[in-house]
Amino acid sequence: MTTIDRGALAEFLRIRREALQPEDVGLTRGPRRRTSGLRREEVAALCHMSTDYYARLEQERGPQPSPSMLAAIAQGLRLTLDERDHLFRLAGQQAPERGGSSEHVSPGLVRILDRLTDTPAEIVTELGETLRQTPTGVALTGDLTAHAGPFRSIGYRWFAAPEGRALYAPEEHDFLSRMYASGLREMAALRGPSSRAARYADLLLAESAEFREVWERHEIGIRPRDVKRFVHPEVGALELQCQRLVDPEQSHLLLVYTATPGSESAEKLRLLSVIGAQSLA
Repeated sequence: MTTIDRGALAEFLRIRREALQPEDVGLTRGPRRRTSGLRREEVAALCHMSTDYYARLEQERGPQPSPSMLAAIAQGLRLTLDERDHLFRLAGQQAPERGGSSEHVSPGLVRILDRLTDTPAEIVTELGETLRQTPTGVALTGDLTAHAGPFRSIGYRWFAAPEGRALYAPEEHDFLSRMYASGLREMAALRGPSSRAARYADLLLAESAEFREVWERHEIGIRPRDVKRFVHPEVGALELQCQRLVDPEQSHLLLVYTATPGSESAEKLRLLSVIGAQSLA
């Protein structure tokens, strides 16, 4: 950790805040709005911090922000990776690693997700850790961002908390077990023995007899199917197509779930979008 450059940090934050418009972050522009860009209180809300804390940074006051606070600011201000790294250096902190272990979502993926309010969609890491969801996505699967530790990974939860499988059609369970074990094996080999993937595999080998049995098959390359079959507790069975948009620099995936127009699943998806909208009211 080095010395914070308070003047440069304050100026950078102010310029980035004023460059963002309400429409860029899903806010409504009021008819009497005169502020150039976003207000401080709006940015603070996007960063999940108090307005006073954020304001002090722009006023060259307050404590040196921690890496977690800087990560929240970088995400709230929709910074690119280069801008995020610059923010960390101005604040006297080491910039986070890029790639598979990074949780900074690119502004482009965030902008797309923000426009999918009536569609189930989520942004996930290479380990299936959900970073963001649309309201309809939460209505479909629950708030997956609320999980902590290894349970953030859907592959880890699949074996460590099998009660969550009730959301998926029973005929898919065997395939999904093989797919999650295969994906974890690939990530552990790619990222190395000190990676989160390797740690999750070690934990599951110690905890789950089912995981040990599937792991010992050494299956590689089992990819997700295009059609996902859910059994939702309120609307029942759904068949949804899953489209994937990849951010190669961050190894993040934007997953978008759609239904065939005119199908029963399309009607159920419409009901889920109403449920998602009501959760925001």
